[in-house]
Amino acid sequence: MRIKRSTWALPYTIFLVLFVALPLVMVLIYAFTGRNGGVTLDNFARFFHSPEDLHTFIYSIEIALITTILCLLLGYPAAMIMSNSKLNRSSVTVMLFILPMWINMLIRTLATVALFDFMKAPLGEATLIFGMVYNFLPFMIYPIYNTLNKMDKSYAEAAQDLGAPPVKVFTKVTVPLSMPGVLSGILMVFMPTISTFAVAELLTMNKIKLFGTTIQENINSGMWNYGAALALIMLAIIGLTSLFSDNEQSSEAETGGLI
Repeated sequence: MRIKRSTWALPYTIFLVLFVALPLVMVLIYAFTGRNGGVTLDNFARFFHSPEDLHTFIYSIEIALITTILCLLLGYPAAMIMSNSKLNRSSVTVMLFILPMWINMLIRTLATVALFDFMKAPLGEATLIFGMVYNFLPFMIYPIYNTLNKMDKSYAEAAQDLGAPPVKVFTKVTVPLSMPGVLSGILMVFMPTISTFAVAELLTMNKIKLFGTTIQENINSGMWNYGAALALIMLAIIGLTSLFSDNEQSSEAETGGLI
């Protein structure tokens, strides 16, 4: 008796339903219901009428943007060096950049806190941004490196043969063709940064609160409905970011990135 291919997908389907779809449905239900069980928009109205929560949300986006920009500025040159066969003839360099991803993020964060304690540096916004960049930089480097490494080098060589200077080759050929990797890296850094809470708590000793901490505090205090509404707002922002990225990547694929 032959087993259909669709049968092998059954365990994954069950897993997705139980641990992905069902939690999202529960968040949706809790967000639009009140304590009495009725359908309401009061949870969202409460967020927009809460100056503290609004400030925390905007501040979290600001920290996520700063972290993403810094990771891009540091990660793109590193990815270029790693993808340059003339400068990198072994996989050791790649391994050194990816190695931190093998260690649990909380352990890396605790090590960062211990380092700041050793240097007697005060914990605050600067240490938070440093720790965020340190934790998420590999997630920016690897997708860009992967794209640059697979990029057809003949495009750059053709531009050079036509007399284009190195700066022109970089801005008109390398950057457009590497945009899928850049957008993937931005998503992989921005999305977890905006929702993190444990890293921020450890790196600032609870002096700075991000939006993830606000969600955690409401859920821990039993305010599931309001916490679910906050989580849904955050998911909406992440979803819009992902949708924008998908549209950009589709545009790059259609035009070849050379516009």
